Amino acid sequence: MMLTCFIIDDEPLALGLLENYVTKTPFLQLTGKFSSGVAAVESLRETPSDVIFLDIQMAELSGMEFARLVPEKSKIIFTTAFEQYALESYKVNALDYLLKPFGYADFLVSANKALQWHRINIKSTRIENNPIDCIFVKSDYRLVQVALHNILYIEGLKDYLKIYLEGEEKPIVSHITMKVMEEMLPDHLFMRVHRSFIVQKDKIKAVEHNRIIFGKTHIPISDSYKIAFQQFLEKQMLI
Repeated sequence: MMLTCFIIDDEPLALGLLENYVTKTPFLQLTGKFSSGVAAVESLRETPSDVIFLDIQMAELSGMEFARLVPEKSKIIFTTAFEQYALESYKVNALDYLLKPFGYADFLVSANKALQWHRINIKSTRIENNPIDCIFVKSDYRLVQVALHNILYIEGLKDYLKIYLEGEEKPIVSHITMKVMEEMLPDHLFMRVHRSFIVQKDKIKAVEHNRIIFGKTHIPISDSYKIAFQQFLEKQMLI
């Protein structure tokens, strides 16, 4: 699945960085690049875009003013150096809010949110045979597509993590934090059970002595997540 996108920023360096990030993201297709909101208005009417990466403080037409002109089917991801607009951004058509300077990992989280939103929107309009939900992670200097339904669990190791997949002996190792990964994954499929572990709910086959068992691996459930996990189990139990 491809998402069309516009990038709008009056700073040439920021615009170039966004273009670079979009180019290296397999599911994004750049259909418009603009240094002002005014220049983008007419193009947006002629060529609707799925997602718009939008600066806020710009001359003539600010990002907030531009956002009010955007059709609902186009989702906005604000890219700004000013955090005071965060609350106001959710009053318009904002899907996410990236605070400059941000790296590719943060950009990819927001892009994946747009991808997930687009797929959910497709489902709600009853379009059948939509692709398997997936995320993209950076591993060994390349982007790897990971189908969500294949993930068993994820283990965090400081600034790295390991993604263990069903039927695969070796995990995918990615230079990304658990916090970023947790934000990227849908809550209805995954839950965090420990500061170092995220598990897929449907893949849990056995729980013993406050540990989730995946073959020879026993994943501990920490006190911080014990209540939420117990509530999840209670909803699934037949007694």
